[in-house]
Amino acid sequence: MSEHPADGSTRTDRFEIVEVAILALVAIATAWSGYQATQWGGRQATLYGQASTTRFAADASSTRGGQILVADATFFTAWLQARSAGDAALEADLVQRFSPEYRTAFRAWLATHPFTDRSAPAGPGYMPGFHQPDLMQADRLNAQASDLFAEGTSARETANKYVRDTVLFASVLFLAGIAQRFKDRGVKAGAIAVALILLTFTLVTVVTLPRA
Repeated sequence: MSEHPADGSTRTDRFEIVEVAILALVAIATAWSGYQATQWGGRQATLYGQASTTRFAADASSTRGGQILVADATFFTAWLQARSAGDAALEADLVQRFSPEYRTAFRAWLATHPFTDRSAPAGPGYMPGFHQPDLMQADRLNAQASDLFAEGTSARETANKYVRDTVLFASVLFLAGIAQRFKDRGVKAGAIAVALILLTFTLVTVVTLPRA
């Protein structure tokens, strides 16, 4: 007769051991998941800030490049007028006012004999290989900003996944907590089993997520 109470006590002890193990593991996992969510959230904010700053720099470089290109085109138009007027001194002065890259393209353009060869490019800006440095820099910065923004979006998604797992860990805590309230061993075992399944699933997802 005394074996049954002892057997029931042993089962109760085993349930309590499992519950304590679940609570301890979940407490650690929840803290870790919350920490990672915070870290990835901070990384998202940093990357978005860097993307915004880089985009501003790209806009500034693009504006500066556009202004230089307009100035070069204006000087080139004036050079054409000076050439038509036969004002060699003004021509030379205007050439010196070109930006270095445009001046190089201008000299290459003259070598194509544009006033006698109709197949020559329409102007220095149409020469193969001519690029405005600030506009090229703007393109590089815009590409960099896009990469930073995409990386920030990925960090946000990772942070959201950690938040999701933190909520799932909280659900495990809830199940383990209510399992202690049940006196029926079958119900208690069922609650603990569900908690273990959910805990295993959540731990697997946490392990597969990138870490900050």
